Amino acid sequence: MNPRTAFRSILFVLVCAFITGPRPVSADASHARIIRLSFVQGDVRFSRDTHGDPLNDDKALWDAGVLNLPVRQGYVLATDHGRAEVEFENGAVAFLNENTVLEFYDLSIEDGARTTRLILRQGTASFSVASAKGDYFSVTGGDFTAEVTGRAAFRVDNFDDGSTVDVSKGHITVAHKKDSTPLDKGQALSMAAGQDSVQVSQANAPDEFDRWASGRVDSVTTATNASMRYANSPYYSSGFGDLYTYGSWFSTGGYGYGWRPYGVGLGWSPFDSGGWGFDPSLGWSFFGSAPWGWLPYHYGSWIFDPGFGWTWLPGGFGYGGYGTWRGATGTWVRSRNGGIGVVPVHPLDARGKTPINMARGVMPVRNGALGVATPVGADEKWKVLKSAPRESLKSNITVATAPTRVTRSVSTGGMSTGRFANNPGSGSSSVAGKRTLSVGQPNAVPSRAPATPSARATAAPRRSINPPSVPRSTTAVRGGSSGASGGNSGSGRGFPSGASSRPSSSSAGSAPRGSSGAGGRPH
Repeated sequence: MNPRTAFRSILFVLVCAFITGPRPVSADASHARIIRLSFVQGDVRFSRDTHGDPLNDDKALWDAGVLNLPVRQGYVLATDHGRAEVEFENGAVAFLNENTVLEFYDLSIEDGARTTRLILRQGTASFSVASAKGDYFSVTGGDFTAEVTGRAAFRVDNFDDGSTVDVSKGHITVAHKKDSTPLDKGQALSMAAGQDSVQVSQANAPDEFDRWASGRVDSVTTATNASMRYANSPYYSSGFGDLYTYGSWFSTGGYGYGWRPYGVGLGWSPFDSGGWGFDPSLGWSFFGSAPWGWLPYHYGSWIFDPGFGWTWLPGGFGYGGYGTWRGATGTWVRSRNGGIGVVPVHPLDARGKTPINMARGVMPVRNGALGVATPVGADEKWKVLKSAPRESLKSNITVATAPTRVTRSVSTGGMSTGRFANNPGSGSSSVAGKRTLSVGQPNAVPSRAPATPSARATAAPRRSINPPSVPRSTTAVRGGSSGASGGNSGSGRGFPSGASSRPSSSSAGSAPRGSSGAGGRPH
């Protein structure tokens, strides 16, 4: 065999391997993922870039949090008189109570394994986690960090006098400096600010916030399992449960199952309900104002069915599917005269080519917003754009004020276990009808009295630490998807059996297919 023939043979083998074999996932640990703000109640706000403790950063800019807001690494969410829920791409969930500040310190992916490191700067938050093999999930609250090694549900309270963590499901490990303390279901750990000793005791009885968070997990798990039956992918994806609750599935022939929201007529079109927001890293992103307005606007594609109108197709999620997150499931186009418009993505669209759905018209950008679809003339020329220019649209996100600091006092008899007292006291005392206690009384009932807000300017200096570095194993974990979506096999919110032995945050799992209950009541 001559050198030229040998070279051609090697090239042929390489091309075949590229086409048929799995493409390696990027090993860049700084590659940030994108998750979503899945529930907003009352006053919720966010900041994109803060330095150190966001409550001490006077230069931080805050905006009002909106439903289905894309959340990425470096974001900070804050609630005053409100609550919030954040859903991760693998089904893990974070619930924020009132007067809570949560920082998304690290949302990275390396070799298919996801690292999630959060900092609870203030307040109360609950977490439902189902880490797949190789993933790492941690929450730093005050002077310790709660690390998840597999599946767990736990709550962290962090205020100026100290921090606590309660475990309601599974198992976690609490790390403090070089020490670690394992906690199982039904156990709690308390730690006073500035002290090195910890107190392990019985977990607190669930309160109204705990019951609310648990109910959210149960209802979404049920809806997701039912809705996933209509996807042609085994991978879990955030927001699938909303489709079961707020719309219906039906067969679209050669495209499989399609979905439409309840209550819309034949004249409804994508991007009718919602708004736009600009992120320097993400560009323009669409967030649907309806509870279902996450998945159809960032994954999948659209077709127009003469019998039903615009119908969303799920496509695939994770490796091998349409798993790449996009700011909007629309193709940006520019006319010869400079006009900008959007065409819903079709499943057969080719990159850079004229969108197939352009036959249904173009939704033009007028006065910073999308207009009604306009038919395209035969002689009109439109060029496909990679993204819309920054000046094309007007953001629907409004400016908000900085969150209020919340403080709690330490009782003179010691730090109360579990929850902290609002007024000074010694030993066991009565606060808002509940008892508080010092560390030496592990069997007493801890207090869950509401926090007392105070002005930021007069607040005591806060403890500010970074999460610990991510432990690494010697075995690289392959799988999942590159980019912001997709993932390893697991069971979404249903707690997969795979334990996490190597960090790199919450992974995408495959939601179990429901066997009962018609997802979205198909026609």
